[in-house]
Amino acid sequence: MTPVTKNRRLLAEALGTALLLATVVGSGIMGERLAGGNVAIALLANTLATGAGLVALILTFGPLSGAHFNPVVTLADAWEGGLPWSDVPAYIAAQVLGALGGVAAAHLMFGEALFSASQHVRSGPSQLFSEFVATFGLLSVIWGVSRRQPQFTPFAVGAYITAAYWFTASTSFANPAVTLARALTNTFAGIRPLDAPGFIGAQLVGALAATALWRFLLPAKAADAGTGERVERVVPEKEAA
Repeated sequence: MTPVTKNRRLLAEALGTALLLATVVGSGIMGERLAGGNVAIALLANTLATGAGLVALILTFGPLSGAHFNPVVTLADAWEGGLPWSDVPAYIAAQVLGALGGVAAAHLMFGEALFSASQHVRSGPSQLFSEFVATFGLLSVIWGVSRRQPQFTPFAVGAYITAAYWFTASTSFANPAVTLARALTNTFAGIRPLDAPGFIGAQLVGALAATALWRFLLPAKAADAGTGERVERVVPEKEAA
């Protein structure tokens, strides 16, 4: 099998994140247009498309790059030793650029301006706490599942994000690259640029808290010992260079 070089991994991260944002933003636009003003129906459409798309994308790109699609996942994986720190800046750059490309693609598909600053206000303590909870839960699902049953990680992550759309007040961004990109879409999925830094701060704290907790609850070495096999920390990567 051909080794997965660094350039291939970065391209996989960029393309996967782009398709994720195209799914989030595009389904938000489609849902809002078809829902006839019913916000709950529009959110349901946005939720189902995002959850299903995320599972498909992780299954597709996981063997290449680990399918992080998310700077906090990349940072947490590096902290746990699953990714060299020297790769982190390139991974995050690929994710952010991919996210911006995904927003542009969604806008082109639906006849919107290439980029437009969002006017969707998402501010206040409840929104910030929601992002902390959403990201804490996401990283908890990743660590808990990947250290025991890594083959189920894509489905667990997709299921969690689908649920978190509805049980968090912020609709669970849980991703700094997604947050930055969604600040540039004045559509259903957008977030006002002024509110984005607070979301990103809450996401970083949530990811840090979850990673520290799971280092105590189920250390990677303990997980390896329990299964008798090496367990990848996020999504299995094959022959990564």
